[in-house]
Amino acid sequence: MFVVLKNIISFILPVTVLILIPRWIEKNWVIQNTFQLVGGTIIISIGLTIMAFCIRSFIRIGKGTLAPWSPPKNFVVVGLYRYVRNPMILGVLTVLIGEATMFGSMPILKWTAAFFLINTIYFFVLEEPQLEERFGEDYRIYKNYVNRWIPRIKPYQPKEK
Repeated sequence: MFVVLKNIISFILPVTVLILIPRWIEKNWVIQNTFQLVGGTIIISIGLTIMAFCIRSFIRIGKGTLAPWSPPKNFVVVGLYRYVRNPMILGVLTVLIGEATMFGSMPILKWTAAFFLINTIYFFVLEEPQLEERFGEDYRIYKNYVNRWIPRIKPYQPKEK
């Protein structure tokens, strides 16, 4: 029962960020033209795909969720995490950019920028120190080779122990 409740609560976070807040700040959810519809749909699909790969890695390898209150127990350095430290948030930002494109919405674009800033501060102040504490030297080495926001060209290869 607790696992089901934990998963439901973990679902609330992306729904709030991707649907509830954009809907609250942008009252006019009208698609003006085909370019906005097609462009927004493509961008949103890319973002959701990125998020799905990250969630899968967190569950299968990390044995946790994307929620800060139920983080992965194992250090995840596979898939997209070999290219960038925060692909999940990049996926969320991509979806938000897709929504801003689809609805021609400056308020959603501003929310995207605010969400990016909030997460940058959160990662710097809270999450990265906690990851260093939990995963030690493995995370510190990873952090030295993999950027927070800009993906690497070649995947990071952790040293075999």
